[in-house]
Amino acid sequence: MIEILNGSIAYWHWIIFGLALSCLEIFIPSFVMVWFGASAVVVGLLMLVIDISVTVQILLWAVFSVVFLGLWHKLVSPGMGNQTMAGLSREAIVGKVGTVLEYSSDQGRGSLRFPAPILGNDEWEILSEEPLRSGDRVIVADLSGNTLVVNLKS
Repeated sequence: MIEILNGSIAYWHWIIFGLALSCLEIFIPSFVMVWFGASAVVVGLLMLVIDISVTVQILLWAVFSVVFLGLWHKLVSPGMGNQTMAGLSREAIVGKVGTVLEYSSDQGRGSLRFPAPILGNDEWEILSEEPLRSGDRVIVADLSGNTLVVNLKS
C-alpha cells in the first residue's frame, strides 16, 4: 500500500492538508491544529526541493508537529497568560484586611498590601470614598473590575 502512495502524493497535497488543518482551528479553539497544519505545509515545501518517500514524509510531519508544539508551549504560550484577573473569586477577597501603601485623596485611588498573597498577588489597587493614609488598615468591601473597594477597619 505504501508503494501506491509513494507515486500519488504530491507536494500540493501536503500544502492543502496543512491549510485545511489550520482552518480547523476556527472550530477547535485550542491553538494546536495550526501547528499540525504548519508542519504539513513545511513537508509540502520540502517536497518541492527533495523527493521524499511517503514514510519519511509522515515521519517528518510528526517530528515537525512535535517540535512546533514544543516551541509554542515553551516560548510563546507562557507569555500569553491571562493578565486581567478577570473572574476573580469575590468570596476569596471580600472581607480581607490589608495595609494601605499609598493613597491619593484627589483621585480616591491607591494601593494596598496583604500580609500573604491572595489570588496570586499581595499588592492591589484600591478605591475608597474615605480619606486614607499610608499605614491605615482597611477591609475589602467589594470589587470594581480589578480594583478593590475598601473601607477603614474599625
